[in-house]
Amino acid sequence: MAPSKKASSSLARPSQKSKPQAAPPPNWPAFKPLVPTCDLSLSPVVPSQIVVVRKFWTAALCRDYVAFLKGLPLTTTPGKPKKGEALRVNDRFQVLDEAFANRLWIETGLRELICGRDGEEGEEEDEGEMSKEQRRELWGGDVVGLNPSIRIYRYTQGQFFDCHYDESNVLTLATKPTPTPAKTTWTLLLYLTSPATGCQGGETVFYPDDLPGKKSVVDKEIVVSLETGMLLLHKHGNDCMLHEGREVLSGEKWVIRTDLCVRR
Repeated sequence: MAPSKKASSSLARPSQKSKPQAAPPPNWPAFKPLVPTCDLSLSPVVPSQIVVVRKFWTAALCRDYVAFLKGLPLTTTPGKPKKGEALRVNDRFQVLDEAFANRLWIETGLRELICGRDGEEGEEEDEGEMSKEQRRELWGGDVVGLNPSIRIYRYTQGQFFDCHYDESNVLTLATKPTPTPAKTTWTLLLYLTSPATGCQGGETVFYPDDLPGKKSVVDKEIVVSLETGMLLLHKHGNDCMLHEGREVLSGEKWVIRTDLCVRR
């Protein structure tokens, strides 16, 4: 069960319906150095529900990004959430940036990791590699890119994100030659800090569901500890698991957040 000390708060996460800032996108640093795509792999934590990619980004790249992100105009979330929203205490920056989302999708090898290798139709899969149909089933459709709503989270000592569910959202990706109607199916969190960088606490914890009519996929809490450069992917929308970001005890927890988008 979720911690009782926060049981009074809502289970809904803060809405994304508020418009991201209208300021121009930042001049993001280059993605260097990167881990070779052939060294990346999907590691299931809970089958069809939670997946991690360890060492997706190098420690050096994470360090450079944290230094850059500290210069962004972060906004501290209100101490009292709106009605129907979960309690969250952190500093955040949000921007609509199609170009950055595309860079993160393509330049890092994420597209190949999520969608599989390009090849001729009917080409045999490598042993142990998921088929295209298995990937469609896992991700909830044909993944066409990342949500251009880029969110930067910083949690300092005493900050946390209470128990909540992540919603699915519909959007239209600005693809060429024609826009692509899409919906989000999985949350993507890229951890830039960890105990190795001085951040203690801040684990993402998933709990068994006890909602009427909803069968829980786990019978005990699942704790995902922070690892520098690790991707955490988890299913959201109707199949989202109840989860929270635990309180940071010391140091800073930095996260880049977006979502997988499938064609609709």
